[in-house]
Amino acid sequence: MTDATAKATSTAPKKEGTVLGAAVIAAGTGVGAGIFSLPVANAGVWFSIALVVMIVVAYIMHSASMYIMEATLHFPKDSNYDSIAKGTIGNFGRLINGLSVAFLCYVLTYAYISGGSSVITYSLSLVGDGITMSSGVASFIFAAVLISIVMVGATAVDRVNTILIGGMVITFVMSLGGLITNSSSDILFPQVPMSEQVPYVFYTISFMVASFGFQITVPTITNYLGLDPKKTSRALIYAMLIAGFFYFCWMLAVFGNVPREQFPQIIAEGGNIGNILAALADSGVSSNISTALQVFGNMAVATSFLGVSLSLFDYIADLCNFNKHCWIGKLKTGAIAFLPTVILAIVYPDGFITAIGFAGVVLVIFSLLSPIIMVRIVRKRNPDMYQVKGGDLRQALVFGFGILIFIVAFLEIAGMLPIFGK
Repeated sequence: MTDATAKATSTAPKKEGTVLGAAVIAAGTGVGAGIFSLPVANAGVWFSIALVVMIVVAYIMHSASMYIMEATLHFPKDSNYDSIAKGTIGNFGRLINGLSVAFLCYVLTYAYISGGSSVITYSLSLVGDGITMSSGVASFIFAAVLISIVMVGATAVDRVNTILIGGMVITFVMSLGGLITNSSSDILFPQVPMSEQVPYVFYTISFMVASFGFQITVPTITNYLGLDPKKTSRALIYAMLIAGFFYFCWMLAVFGNVPREQFPQIIAEGGNIGNILAALADSGVSSNISTALQVFGNMAVATSFLGVSLSLFDYIADLCNFNKHCWIGKLKTGAIAFLPTVILAIVYPDGFITAIGFAGVVLVIFSLLSPIIMVRIVRKRNPDMYQVKGGDLRQALVFGFGILIFIVAFLEIAGMLPIFGK
C-alpha cells in the first residue's frame, strides 16, 4: 500500500488528547535543555539577574507560541510548519522558515542525545566499582529506546511524558529539599559587583530562549487537541508555568551549592549534564540526593527528546507528504528524521552546550519572526477567526525581541560578546 493510498483510506477517527498531556509534551521539550544548560549559561549573571531575564523571556516566548497556534488554526488538521508557511509567506518564506525549523529540530534532537548519553555514562560510573560505557554506545541506546516511542505516535509520547514529568516532580522534590537545606545564602547571593554581571546578560538570553522554546511543538499539540484554541491556550499556559517552576527551583538549588568561581572549570570540562551533576555531588550533598538527581536528569532529558523528536517527526511527514499513521510512512519519516542525528551523536557525543546555543539562535526565525508575519496575513484573510489578544503592541514586542536575538547572535559570532569562563 502506498503512502497516498493509506492516507486516503485511513478513516478511523483519531482520539483527541488532553490539555495536561499536551502541556507536558510542550513543557518537557524545553525542560531538559533549560534545566541543565541554564546554570552554565547564567553563571555570569548569577541568580537574581537570571530570574528577571527568565520572566521577560518566558512572557515573550509564550506570546510567540500563541501566535503560532493562531496561524495553525487556519489550516486543515495535521498541518505542520511546512503547510502553514506555504499557505502564508510563500515559497521563499517557506524555504527560510523550513530550513530553520528543520535545523532546530535536528540540533535539539542531537543535543538531547548528547545530554542523555552524558547522564547515562556518569550514572554508570557511580555503580559499584564503576561501569564504563563509551559515550557513543550510550548515545545509541538512549536514542533507540526513545525513538521507538516516538514512532508509535503522539498518544504514546503523551502517556510516557506524563509518567516522566510525574517522576521528575517526585525526584526533584526529593533532591530539592536536601539541596536547599545544604545551600548557602553567601553562595546564592555573592558579593559580586553589578558591573561584573550585567555584561553577560546578552549571552544568557539565547539559552533562555531555547529553554522556553517549545514553539516547535505548537502545531503538533494544536492538532492533538483538535484545533481547539481554548484547550491549546490553556496547554501553553500550563507548559510555561511547569517549565518556569522547574527552572526557578533548579537555579536556586545549583546556585546555592556550587560557587560562581567553580563554573569556569565546569565550562572548561564541557558543561554537559554529567559535569553539573558531578559538581553538585562534590558540593557535599548526600548520596541519596545525588542518586535522585541522576534519575531526575535522565527523565528530564528524555522528556525533552520525546517532545522535540515528535515535532521533527511530524514536520518531516508534513514536508514529504508521508502518511505517519501507517508503518511504511513511519519508517520513511523516521529514517530521514533520526538517522543523521543518531550518527552525529555517536561520532561527536559531547556537543550539548554548543548545540543548545545554536538552537537559541535558529529558534528566532520560526518562533519569533515568522509567526508575526503569518498571523498578520491570516487575520486579513479571516478577520472573524480566533485572535490572540494584545494587538500590534504585543506583536511588535515579539518581533523586536527576535531582531535583538539576531543582533546578539552576530555579536557572539564576531567574538564581541563577553562569555563567562572563557
